[in-house]
Amino acid sequence: MASAAASISRSLRRSLAATSSPSSRRDLLLLLGQGGVGGGRGFVTAECHRPVVLHKRGSDILHDPWFNRGTAFSMTERDRLGLRGLLPPNVVSSQQQIDRFMVDMKRLQKYARDGPSDTYPLAKWRILNRLHDRNETMYYKVLIDNIEEHAPIVYTPTVGLVCQNYSGLFRRPRGMYFSAEDRGEMMSMVYNWPADQVDMIVVTDGSRILGLGDLGVHGIGIAIGKLDLYVAAAGINPQRVLPVMIDIGTNNEKLLKDPLYLGLQENRLEGEEYVAVIDEFMEAVFARWPNVIVQFEDFQSKWAFRLLQRYRKTYRMFNDDVQGTAGVAIAGLLGAVRAQGRPMIDFPKQKIVVAGAGRFRIILLSLTICVAFESARSQFWIVDAHGLITEERTDIDPDARPFARKKSELSHQGLSEGASLIEVVKKVKPDVILGLSAVGDLFSKEVLEALKDSSSSRPAIFAMSNPTKNAECTPEEAFSILGEKIIFASGSPFGDVDLGNGKIGHSNQGNNMYLFPGIGLGTLLSGARVISDGMLQAAAERKKPLTMSRTTCGVQFIQQ
Repeated sequence: MASAAASISRSLRRSLAATSSPSSRRDLLLLLGQGGVGGGRGFVTAECHRPVVLHKRGSDILHDPWFNRGTAFSMTERDRLGLRGLLPPNVVSSQQQIDRFMVDMKRLQKYARDGPSDTYPLAKWRILNRLHDRNETMYYKVLIDNIEEHAPIVYTPTVGLVCQNYSGLFRRPRGMYFSAEDRGEMMSMVYNWPADQVDMIVVTDGSRILGLGDLGVHGIGIAIGKLDLYVAAAGINPQRVLPVMIDIGTNNEKLLKDPLYLGLQENRLEGEEYVAVIDEFMEAVFARWPNVIVQFEDFQSKWAFRLLQRYRKTYRMFNDDVQGTAGVAIAGLLGAVRAQGRPMIDFPKQKIVVAGAGRFRIILLSLTICVAFESARSQFWIVDAHGLITEERTDIDPDARPFARKKSELSHQGLSEGASLIEVVKKVKPDVILGLSAVGDLFSKEVLEALKDSSSSRPAIFAMSNPTKNAECTPEEAFSILGEKIIFASGSPFGDVDLGNGKIGHSNQGNNMYLFPGIGLGTLLSGARVISDGMLQAAAERKKPLTMSRTTCGVQFIQQ
């Protein structure tokens, strides 16, 4: 550490010697803490192996969550930064502050509830958010050290509650808001953000937040939560991340009539007007930060796919709902083969019933880029709100058409167009049922009972919809009906199930949180200009089998 500091100091001194500008010389002197014109002093922080000049003093530092360290500033730092007398005299280390915060959090969370209808997780989010507002360093340290406990608070499922109630929870702005009313101004607006370097942007238009639908400007909560995981899990510099909300209106009637709603109270733009707003935003952010990575999040499917194809070869971007969810789903299916004790060559032999045709499009991305999976198209039975999709359906989604069952295939199985999920499970006897429906309790007792006749000795149940209330079933329901010899995974976190006699039914989690931080970090470190299908495929294949061992974040599909 000392040698690194000495190296920085030598570099700065060489720069100082070569500098003729008085203002530049002053900044470097301030950076070295040697005093400058007027007796000013500065403070050096190590940031990505490069020093940062802090152009703030006194209370301005204490009110800036990026640089505030509370009572952890040493006496020397207090003198240099003009903090002496502004803090209690006792220097309390960062770890001591964290220990005190954790004690207070456990004591306060039951009192932080906003009335009896407020949940404990939402109360915990309030407490963490207050810490985030005043001291980012401590906030992320708490998050990293307690990731298993706090990831469900800053991310799914609690982030769903946050987004539903965001106008009422709003205290301090975080991130940037671009709206339909800002057309023609976005190129200048991006310079209002104080960071000269941004590595990661997560952007949403709020049109499909988790499985909760159109939440308008409230959707920025999901962008904030995703970036918290980028910092905590991938080590991205928190000063180089930017959550963004693009507000192009909302079709949510409740929000349109709510006098406290913070967004535009007008219906969503459509067609070319909508595309023009997103185009202007992309041009603006890449003009200021040409190396930034933009992650699209929770856009309606009709826009998610169109915008991905529009931008992916031009900009450094990806869509987590399309590419991330596809990678997680494929990783889970590959992991299920291993967990069932079968060789990977048996993957195309698996029979998979999918509930949720609209969301099935996301899996096709990974399937169709893998030549080995081309022969696996016949293994899927897709059931939507109207039942089993067959070639007799008149309005088949073009992406689902190759998977529509042929009439000749169904005759010997006793199935027909529109057959119910229960009928399909009974007749097909699948190895896997995959829920992408966003319909809670879709895997009813009858559906799970039908899975008892699965051709696999360890059928897999993937209830992937978020948040928790939208999960197709719970692990308790699955294990109570089918017993211990199943593989269970869900999008939202559930606890393990005590099966008695010392046996535990493990609840695996299959969520994009195990994929997108690695994709962003890998792109950043490699300097890749395009996030390719091959990168997503490689991430899906770098999974851990669905064995029942725990990690700090729970059992996971994917190894970063």
